[in-house]
Amino acid sequence: MSAHQKELDRHFAWFEKKLPPRPAKFVSWVRKPSSIYVRIPLAILLIAGGFLSFLPVLGLWMLPLGLLLFAQDVPPLQKPMAQGLGWIERKWLERQRMKLERERTKSTP
Repeated sequence: MSAHQKELDRHFAWFEKKLPPRPAKFVSWVRKPSSIYVRIPLAILLIAGGFLSFLPVLGLWMLPLGLLLFAQDVPPLQKPMAQGLGWIERKWLERQRMKLERERTKSTP
């Protein structure tokens, strides 16, 4: 397992913790190696749906999700996806930290 695959797994685990139990269980199942025959078509459908984001229900959110699933099985996609997820996680944590600081300054007289 490459370093980028490990990084993707770490990000997926973080993501699964944020989800409610049923969707988290589905994401965990889709990530298993035995689910490759479901994961690849699902990734392709999500990517196609992302390109059709101008239609109702379909959205741009589908594109990165499809790429993430596709990256599980396509090594050249693993590095950019791991880097992108790292950037998103850093921004998320920075935003959370700023939010806590704002709340602390509001509560202090």
